[in-house]
Amino acid sequence: MTVESTAARTSRRSSGTSAAKKSATTATTAKKTASNAKKPAETPAKKTARKTPAKRAAKTAARPPQGTEPELVQLLTPEGERVEHPDYAIDLTAEELRGLYRDMVLTRRFDAEATALQRQGELGLWASLLGQEAAQIGSGRALRDDDYVFPTYREHGVAWCRGVDPTNLLGMFRGVNHGGWDPNSNNFHLYTIVIGSQTLHATGYAMGVAKDGADSAVIAYFGDGASSQGDVAESFTFSAVYNAPVVFFCQNNQWAISEPTEKQTRVPLYQRAQGYGFPGVRVDGNDVLACLAVTRAALDRARSGEGPMLVEAFTYRMGAHTTSDDPTKYRADEERAAWEAKDPILRLRRYLEKAGAADEAFFTALEEESEALGKRVREAVRAMPDPDPIAIFDNVYADGSPLVDEERAQFAAYQASFADTAEESK
Repeated sequence: MTVESTAARTSRRSSGTSAAKKSATTATTAKKTASNAKKPAETPAKKTARKTPAKRAAKTAARPPQGTEPELVQLLTPEGERVEHPDYAIDLTAEELRGLYRDMVLTRRFDAEATALQRQGELGLWASLLGQEAAQIGSGRALRDDDYVFPTYREHGVAWCRGVDPTNLLGMFRGVNHGGWDPNSNNFHLYTIVIGSQTLHATGYAMGVAKDGADSAVIAYFGDGASSQGDVAESFTFSAVYNAPVVFFCQNNQWAISEPTEKQTRVPLYQRAQGYGFPGVRVDGNDVLACLAVTRAALDRARSGEGPMLVEAFTYRMGAHTTSDDPTKYRADEERAAWEAKDPILRLRRYLEKAGAADEAFFTALEEESEALGKRVREAVRAMPDPDPIAIFDNVYADGSPLVDEERAQFAAYQASFADTAEESK
């Protein structure tokens, strides 16, 4: 259907046309006919080569929209040089800078230990945050105690900032609990495995915060892959309509399992916010200072009643999606090497050394603390009980079920057969 202007539709509906208009139309038609007669006749090949309106539209759609070049907020370059941004200023003491560095180092050490424990059979699965430490620590340290966090299953750095014991994170991945911490004790919700659903939980919670008149904000973490989920779109809609005090923090680590970002969206992710009526910003996700400054501003904005905001932390997943994934099947080594040069921990260390904010004694002591953390985590996991496989059938139905009882008995017999085999082999 052709869309016409109101003037055009009015003209078509008129009962008659003036003689002057008829004469003008006739003259114009004659002029076009004479002009066309002077042009050489087109060959069939030329007619075929001409672009149809559909082809022209397709070509236009393929071009990136005007003004879509990402504007990256950065306060610390990969070389460790401090830069300024007109909208996001931050002034930290040497002690605060060392604190951010410590947070990232210890978070990475914990993450590495957890990965090793999974490879040793102590955990069923692990989702590594390697490379995303700046995004999580920067945003996590921007939070106030009364703010509430809704994470996915990879926010180990944010959990660290909220005071959740790292060993509690591992119980779920070992299969001995559904999350070993009380969400209300740290205002840090349990990990969410269902992709994107936590954004709806965060939006609903934020709407309640607004109705209560509380002076606090809510933050929801999700990845670039989750941004394609309907739950995220719905949370954007509701948060905008109800002006909810929520910050959507998207860690764009370039890969939704094995699908690159360009398979997810035609425009930078932060620009999606415009369609819902609230602002979005893209920040260097490997710059802990920028992540801190941007998230702090977004949270302040939410608390002051200005509604939601989308923060896209442009970073990179250095490891696998989870320990069951093999990124070498779909990613080039050159891509990882390019991002290794932007390592968030290395860039802050360079800045600390150049600014004289940390000496060798600090780094040595931190290394010792890091190893102590790894040992504590390792011993805690190995001291955990083995998960009871039969427990999967518990609490399925409140009053029980004959089918579940039958399945439990079959599985118990299957498990017992391994013990019988072991006894026979002795």
